[in-house]
Amino acid sequence: MGKFLLTGVILGGLTVMIAGCTNYYRVTDPSSGKSYYTTKVGEAGRAGAVKIKDEKTGSMVTLQSSEVKEISSEEYQAAIKATPTAGESTTQK
Repeated sequence: MGKFLLTGVILGGLTVMIAGCTNYYRVTDPSSGKSYYTTKVGEAGRAGAVKIKDEKTGSMVTLQSSEVKEISSEEYQAAIKATPTAGESTTQK
């Protein structure tokens, strides 16, 4: 019984550690000043371009030039829940 309990506690702890390892990013296009929010930043394969899914609008975005900053979970959640400003898409692509 003790062996199974110990195994369960270890597996539960590992699950919590893995789930808590999400990184949050604000990616800003310096030419427009527009910010995008994501948990994953990938290379688009073009001389430093990045490809992200903007969690606020659901759009896939490729930026040739960008500033990527890791942010807190609280800042990320507040930005995602904020109402989109004029010119931001709210449709899923």
